[in-house]
Amino acid sequence: MASLKALKGRIASVKSTQKITKAMKTVAAAKLRRATDMAVAGRPYAQRLEAVMASLASKVVIGPQSPRLLAGTGRDQVHLIVVATAERGLAGGFNANIVKAARRRAQELEGQGKTVRFYLIGRKGRVLRRFYPQGVHHDRDMSEARNPAFLHANAVAQDLIERYEAGEYDVAHLIYSTFRSALVQEPTDQQIIPVRVPEGGAGEGANAAVEYEPDEEEILATLLPRNVAIQIYRAMLENNAGFYGAQMTAMDNATRNAGDMINRLSIEYNRTRQAAITKELIEIISGAEAL
Repeated sequence: MASLKALKGRIASVKSTQKITKAMKTVAAAKLRRATDMAVAGRPYAQRLEAVMASLASKVVIGPQSPRLLAGTGRDQVHLIVVATAERGLAGGFNANIVKAARRRAQELEGQGKTVRFYLIGRKGRVLRRFYPQGVHHDRDMSEARNPAFLHANAVAQDLIERYEAGEYDVAHLIYSTFRSALVQEPTDQQIIPVRVPEGGAGEGANAAVEYEPDEEEILATLLPRNVAIQIYRAMLENNAGFYGAQMTAMDNATRNAGDMINRLSIEYNRTRQAAITKELIEIISGAEAL
């Protein structure tokens, strides 16, 4: 049985931890609202742009002059998995679920005989180095970007496009977490390079004629890189909202667990203290009777 001093120290320690988790929950809840608004506001444009690119990809005639971001390299051997995680932890299984989704995709591609490489956005994705020590070809630290901005996403997109044009990979997949609610964050796997054509074609309007104004090459030269940047920006916004939702939930659970532990330790402390008092009384009574 632990001593009274040890129990008192443990109770004080847990109370201190409870104050920290409660403060972190409050901060996460305050930031969640703004992050959620930004994620939700960014979805329609990103989804519509992706649909437009898919429609164009279904119509493109692959040839020497075809944009590589739209038509692809003509190969499907080297796959780059862009893993977007948070910069911080203490958010339950938020980051771990994204890493698991990336590992599942990598194992699936390796099972098909493909070469897999990783491009990490966020410090918490570095755990992949344990499983693929030679597979991580770039690690981008986003710790200075406290709030996601299109400027940061555009820098990542430009780097990916330059690597693609240099022939470092044939297909790029983006792994991130889609925000559903504070309790639910869904890992998402999206192909961003080249533009993916949905099964069964691009859907409505797939057979429609496309007229470009002012010029096809000029429009695609602007839209294709922008689509990559927008999809990465969307992933950052979704991750940001999902992180704060997961952190708020995790800190709420931690605060409740700390409260339960304090109650159990308090009961044990009182019982130990009562036992010590009873023992002293017995010793006093026994000594008095001996006299």
